[in-house]
Order: sequence, then C-alpha cells, then structure tokens
Amino acid sequence: MISVQNLSKSYGAINAIHDVSFEVAKGEIVGFLGPNGAGKTTTMKILTGYMPPSAGKAEIDGFEVLEHPIEVKRRIGYLPESVPLYQSMTVERFLGFVAEAKQVAGRERSKEVDRVAETCGLRHVRKRIISHLSKGYRQRVGLAQALINNPPLLVLDEPTIGLDPAQIVEIRNMILGLRESHTVLLSSHILPEVSQMCERVVIINKGRIVATDTPGNLMADTQQGSRLRLEVKGPPDEVFQALERISGVAAVSKNRETDAYEVRLQPGNDSRAAIAKDMVNRGWDLLGLERVAVSLEDVFMQLVTEENGEAA
Repeated sequence: MISVQNLSKSYGAINAIHDVSFEVAKGEIVGFLGPNGAGKTTTMKILTGYMPPSAGKAEIDGFEVLEHPIEVKRRIGYLPESVPLYQSMTVERFLGFVAEAKQVAGRERSKEVDRVAETCGLRHVRKRIISHLSKGYRQRVGLAQALINNPPLLVLDEPTIGLDPAQIVEIRNMILGLRESHTVLLSSHILPEVSQMCERVVIINKGRIVATDTPGNLMADTQQGSRLRLEVKGPPDEVFQALERISGVAAVSKNRETDAYEVRLQPGNDSRAAIAKDMVNRGWDLLGLERVAVSLEDVFMQLVTEENGEAA
C-alpha cells in the first residue's frame, strides 16, 4: 500500500529527512515513531501530497505521489496533528462539506455521513456545533472526516494527543476496528498505545530510519541488557556500592522512598545468582529479585540515544 524509496526533503541547508525507505503492506497497522523534529510529520505530508520531496519517490497503492496526486489523495484519509475542523459548523454539516469536497456523489453524501458518524460514535452529537464538543469528540470528528469516501489508507498523525485515558482507549479501539478494511500508518508519542495497536513500527531519528520491525522483535533483540528490580534491607550506600562491584552489572539506581534498586545488566549477562548470594552473605535481608520487562519505550530511548551519540 505504501512504498517509500530514498525519500529526502531539504529546507535550504537543513535536511528534514534523508534517504528514508520503508514499506507498508495492505491491511497493516504500522506505527511511525520518532522524537520531535525527527521527520515524521514531514514524511507524512509528502505521502499525503501536502509537499513535494527534494529527492526519492513515494507510491500509494501503486500510484507515485508526484505523478498522480489526485489518485493518491483519493486513496488517503488524513488526520493531521492539528485537526482541521470548522468550529462554527455542526458535526453533520462539516462531514457533509468534506463529503462534497471529496466528490462523493450528491445522492450518496447523506448515507456516507451516516456511515462515518456511526463508525466514530457521533450519531448523538451530529447536530451539535463542533466548538461545543469535548476534545475527545472533536478528535472523533477528525477521524470521521478522514474516513469519508472509505479510503483504503489512513494516515493518522498523533490521533490520541491531548486526550484523557478513557478517550485514548476509545480512539484506540476505534482504530483497531478499522484494520479489516483499511491500512493504517499512525504517528504517536504514547508508546504503550503503539505497542498495543501496531503490528510493526518504523522508528525515525534525525531524518533517518533507525529501525523497522514488530514491537515484540525489537524488544527481544534490544542490546541494552536485562534489568532487574531488587529489594533489599541494608545501608543504602553500602548496598549501592556492593551492587556496582558485581560482575556483569552495568548500572544501578535506587528508589529514594523504598528499599528498591534497579540494576541494569550488561548484554549477555545474568547476574541474579551472584547478586542474591552477595546480599545474603553480607547479612542483608533480600526481600525480592525479579526481571523487569523491556518495553517499546526502552527500545525507542536506546535507539534514539545511540543515534544521537554516534552523531555527536
């Protein structure tokens, strides 16, 4: 559905993205991740035809973005980070306007508005003025306008930004419900949400792709080493120093309010037995020792930190 090949975009001497390549298959939900200024929004604007690339090419459903801009736009529903809503319109009137702009046939517009309003849970607010809606419902209206004319590809830039936890769950479930009939490329800073929604992630940093894989594979393959949570009663400074001296330990941190320590191990090391033995031999009460699961956020931070370190 999406094929990006050696895409670059420059603003004078500044390279927003450089030599970006990735693909998204039909029916996938793919997360597009990166820190602020990494090039996510620039890439999305190129894919949706809002701006041209400086080099490289992008295809949507087999149509090159620059050569066939109208065909590309017909196949994309776009939800930008700042939702483009006419605040003085009612929900129903706005969706009707979008249907007209997307050239939905006159006799079909009402049915199309009914369909997207039902899909996005807007039926009971469709007569209300958009400016009177909560942030969560305005986000639903933004998603509904992207669904008008049933495009096969949805490009969603921060679809849950600014929402409370309950609203985030609602939007997440809504997006998951679209996977049978749509391909979805979404950008988000809420990494736990990405790991629950996306089958695959593409991570970009400083304008370059640094990783592409499933969240599970990235978490399994990360080289940051295991992390342990240790709870032990003993003099904090002595415990801290003892842990740092144990072979295979890369770093130690302590929770200031409890007797818990977090121990990061060097890649390929399992120092749990040595830690337990050392703590007991010193006469300290060992209350707990367990692995801490690596999260997508851990992987993301490691990849971004490594890239920034190499650049420096």
